[in-house]
Amino acid sequence: MKKPVVALVGRPNVGKSTLFNRIVGKKISIIEDIPGITRDRIYGNVEFGDYRFHLIDTGGIDDSDEKFNDIIKVQAELAIDEADIVLFVVDGKEGLSSNDYLVRDMLLKANKDVIVVINKSDTKEYKNNMYDFYELGFDEYIPVSGEQNSGIYDLLETLTKDFNKYYEEEKDDEIVKFSIIGRPNVGKSSLVNALLNEERVLVSDYAGTTRDAIDTPFTYHGQDFIVIDTAGMRKRGRIYENVEKYSLLRSLKAIDRSDVCVIVINAEEGIIEHDKHIAGYAIEAGKAVILVVNKWDLVDNSDGQIKNFTREIRNNFQFMPYAPIVFLSALTKKRIHTLMPQIIKVYNNSKQTIKTSLLNDILHEAYYLNLPPTYKGKRLKIYFSNQVSTKPPTFNIQVNSKGLIHFSYKRYIENKIRESFDFEGTPIVLQFKNKGEE
Repeated sequence: MKKPVVALVGRPNVGKSTLFNRIVGKKISIIEDIPGITRDRIYGNVEFGDYRFHLIDTGGIDDSDEKFNDIIKVQAELAIDEADIVLFVVDGKEGLSSNDYLVRDMLLKANKDVIVVINKSDTKEYKNNMYDFYELGFDEYIPVSGEQNSGIYDLLETLTKDFNKYYEEEKDDEIVKFSIIGRPNVGKSSLVNALLNEERVLVSDYAGTTRDAIDTPFTYHGQDFIVIDTAGMRKRGRIYENVEKYSLLRSLKAIDRSDVCVIVINAEEGIIEHDKHIAGYAIEAGKAVILVVNKWDLVDNSDGQIKNFTREIRNNFQFMPYAPIVFLSALTKKRIHTLMPQIIKVYNNSKQTIKTSLLNDILHEAYYLNLPPTYKGKRLKIYFSNQVSTKPPTFNIQVNSKGLIHFSYKRYIENKIRESFDFEGTPIVLQFKNKGEE
């Protein structure tokens, strides 16, 4: 089911990033008392009751000649273009400024649904300014305080009142969806063409040729698949380029729709930091993953280098040691036959269900093999565990006190589960709950 997209826009220093963090529930945006510090769009997934939506934070829109202002304005325009609803954030303490009218004009031109969010409404100055905001000419105004966390519930109720309740689509298990993700020009479209064995997708050496996610159904060994080719994920700060046409958000949507994410790395360039960021999006979404090292035909002594490159990948992607690695060349189709079997395997692993009695036997054995240390005279006890969902496999583990769980012991438990069951390619989620807790 498609999630609505909501964009936070406004002039600098009105508190958009604080509001973003309140709504998302995580400290993601940079908060600093300097206008324009949030220079790039930041993305979050929000759950509010029965509703789900994507939230975008943007840099402050300013008509001065300061460096970055043109870039930020283009970014904000793209965010507005992609959004279903725009939250126009204004400053209740300072009142209206010329930049607020600049934002107002952008929003009227875009013809989007707009809610005016009056931040800092907990200040005494707000009472003097409150009626001025109606000059902006929009229909809905919600006073909030991001700092004091007041008015946020009312804002979310108003925002989601016309949303459809979110439900997980019942997917046909006969059709496996996988997305090809990665930064621009790593060979994603060439990989799709190699898998399909035809020139179905436009391929170019120019980064950014694929502007939208493209769904292509095909059949492999009698099984139905859909491959989603995404626009290249550019490093934040360069994503404003017009040809990108907001490719990162669209790639995130493609990840949402996927069962498996194939993360493509360029063998020529090696691993860069942004490759890890892209992988992080897939892991955060709970998707099965495969790392593909493309353009392997361009590496000297390629067979001998596989061991070295594998070591480098494991060092850089320590947060996903369970991800299989495939070396291939989409251009020459060398080793291309190794990819589809891995996609099928990690997909099957992601929907694997473990028998409750067997799971408890494994966890109790792991517990007594390595008793957790005591803390203030108390020791963690594991009572019962069961699997509650798949894709990704998720386990509830009842304990005496979840406050006693150290991250290293949690990792130990996960490793013991992986040693006993084949969860290669899929994250697994451990939810520790106190006895009797729902």
